[in-house]
This record gives sequence, C-alpha cells and structure tokens, in this order.
Amino acid sequence: MAEFLTAKELAIKVSICLMVLVAVMCLCALVGTQNISFEKVFAGPGQKAGDNIDYEIFIYRLQRVILAALVGAALACSGVVLQAILRNPLADPYILGISSGAGLGVIIATLSGITWTFWSGSPIGLFAFAGALITVWLVWYIGHFTGKSQVTSLLLAGVVINSFFSAIIMFLASIAKSEQVFSTIFWLMGNITEKSFTVLLVSAGCILAGIIVLFALCHRLNVLALGQEEAKGLGVDAARTRIFAFACAAFVTAIAVSLSGLIGFVGLIIPHGVRLTFGPDHRQLLPLSAIIGAGFLVIADTIARIIVAPAQLPVGVITAIAGGPFFLILLAKYSRKVSWSK
Repeated sequence: MAEFLTAKELAIKVSICLMVLVAVMCLCALVGTQNISFEKVFAGPGQKAGDNIDYEIFIYRLQRVILAALVGAALACSGVVLQAILRNPLADPYILGISSGAGLGVIIATLSGITWTFWSGSPIGLFAFAGALITVWLVWYIGHFTGKSQVTSLLLAGVVINSFFSAIIMFLASIAKSEQVFSTIFWLMGNITEKSFTVLLVSAGCILAGIIVLFALCHRLNVLALGQEEAKGLGVDAARTRIFAFACAAFVTAIAVSLSGLIGFVGLIIPHGVRLTFGPDHRQLLPLSAIIGAGFLVIADTIARIIVAPAQLPVGVITAIAGGPFFLILLAKYSRKVSWSK
C-alpha cells in the first residue's frame, strides 16, 4: 500500500537504480564493433579531428547512449501515467494516436522535400513533434466533446484517429518514391542516432521537467487508482488531474518520438514490470520506471548497434523482440501480487 512507503525507502530504491543505470550507460558506451582503449578515451580529444579516434568513437556512442536513456525514460513515464488516468493496463504512449500523428508529420516532411535544418538536424523531428501534439489535442477534444465517459471516449477517439492517420500514411507511402518510403519506414520502426549535445541538453531539460511535474502528481494518481467516486470523496479533482497529467505525458512522448521515431513496448512493459516487482504506488512507480526504462532502451540500442554489424537494426525491432517474452515472464512470476482496481 502507498502509505507504507517512506521517503527513505524511496530514496534508497531510486539511488540503487540510478547507480545501476550509470554503470549500464558507461559500459554500453564502451561496447561496440570497434575496440577502444580506456587510456586513449581519458586522454581527451587530439589537436585536430582524427588524432584520437578512440575518444571520438566514445563520444559518438555516448551521444547515442544519452539519447536512448532520455527516450526510454520519457516513454516509460508516459506509459505509467496513461495506464493510471485511463485505468487500462494495456495503455501505452501510442494508444491515443501519438504514433500515427508523429508518423504523418514525418512522411509529410519527407515528401515535401524540405531542406532547412533545425538545430543542425533535419526537420523530421520537428514535424514529428508537431504531428504528435496536434494528434493528442485532437483526440482529447473529440473524446471530451463526444462522450459522458471521458476514459472510454478517449480510447475510442484514439483508436479511430490512429486508424485514419495510418491509412493516410499508407496512401502517401504508396505514391512516394522508393528512397523516400525507405527512410520513412526506417524512422517509423524506431531509430536511435547521435544528436548534438545542444539538442540532448534541451531535450533532457524538457523531459526531466515533465517527469518532475508528473512526480508531483503521484499522490493524486494513487487516489485515481481507487476510482472516481473515491477520488472525489478524498478531495481530488479527477477531471483536472487527468487533463494535466495527460498533457504532460503527451508532451514528453512527443519529444521522445521526435528524437527517435516510434519505439514500441517500452511504455507498456516497463511500467508493468516495475508495478509487478515493486508495487503500484506511483511515488516509486514513476521514478523507477523512468530509470529502468532508460536502462532498458540503452541496452536495446547497444544490441541494435552490434548484432548485425556493420549494419544496424532499428532499435524498435529489438524492443519488440525482447519485450514480449520479458513481459510474459514478469506476468507469470508476479501476477498474484498486483490487481487493478475495478
């Protein structure tokens, strides 16, 4: 139960998980098809490009590792929140059409032939971010406007809009040139690539700010898990809490998909795994999901880098292959410990 979790216990769990995450990130930054020397890495950059190849390889991998950690944390936290406010154990960041909205933005950017850059990168990320946010707003507006049951209406609106946008994506892909289709499909499968440290810093600030805001709502999310009538009796405005939490979850998800494409399973299996292992209290569920989700995606991206080297797999393929069996093992082992409120 939530009331038995002390601040000390939470701090210990988070600290241990953070130390493990740092160790995993450091190890994965050193792992790859090209062996690198610790001594050369710590020697720093040379006088000019190419003087210290080991250091440059390490920085390249470190950028990918940091990006994977940010995306994994964002998707896992979004999954936690959406499962709480929708009271649906199958909810994840893409159930409300976020994937199709981001994908539509990407294919529009690709087919339009836009050449300007954004933060020294392609406009695909910006279009994906805009498409995801617009879709979330549309789903929320339709769901809120059309139904008495806000949760059910949101789910139905998300399914319908997701299907509609997916049909548009397939239509646009069918009339596009082959090279345009390939680049779009590769992005839709989820792809972690290096970003500049400026992009990583700004993205990290936005994602961490969103996670902190969501953590501040954890007590209300715990109350929402009891049911709407119980929440009302305890003085929690369920509708306002859902709106605010939904907006924050959509924001961090939109940032994640704009950085990496559509990576499935992280927002579904990580919250479930943490919930089944540590319990349903959102005060620990949210931060632990963020940390474990970050580590999970870092490991998955490292595998994607080396498993078919010199080629690279989309990380979304790895998460899908690993996610299913992982979730089934957790479900079989811990299913008696946790039950969802009716």
